Amino acid sequence: MTLEFGDPVLEGLKFPQDDPLVITPVIGNCPVMRVVEDNRASVDILFYDTFKRMGYNDSQLTQSDAPIYGFNHVECKVEGVIQLFVTIGEEPREAMQMLNFQVVKAASTYNAIMGRTWIHAFKAVPSTYHMVLKFPTSNGVVEAKGDQKMARSCYVVALRPDGTGGQVLPSP
Repeated sequence: MTLEFGDPVLEGLKFPQDDPLVITPVIGNCPVMRVVEDNRASVDILFYDTFKRMGYNDSQLTQSDAPIYGFNHVECKVEGVIQLFVTIGEEPREAMQMLNFQVVKAASTYNAIMGRTWIHAFKAVPSTYHMVLKFPTSNGVVEAKGDQKMARSCYVVALRPDGTGGQVLPSP
């Protein structure tokens, strides 16, 4: 099966752009907005506020003593790990995988970060230039389009000098 990226995928995008790939997968039966794909991340992260808004509680977390480190090598304590199904696509072209999420209490304009573990689990190929994620299924190729408007909104909020940057935004 061939995964191709061409000009038709670019329709509707505003250029120039260097936006992150922000999608809305279904995580643990909840559509979760503002999920950023980050192929530099070695783990999948679910932010604690999102974890709570999804209806989970701390007793559902498995203890983890392994910290994670940000790009600036600052340690972030992991509250615990939770296994959740992630679904991307729609019938008949959808895929579901069980993934381990590191739950952290940290400020973010995103609700989750999907790292290399989920990319590999889905055999996905992301393209930030095309703002799309593609992966094979038994019924053909799934194309999960990124939300450029949401990506830009998250970026603007993160840069605000009034102290709101970096805060977790409620899901609409």
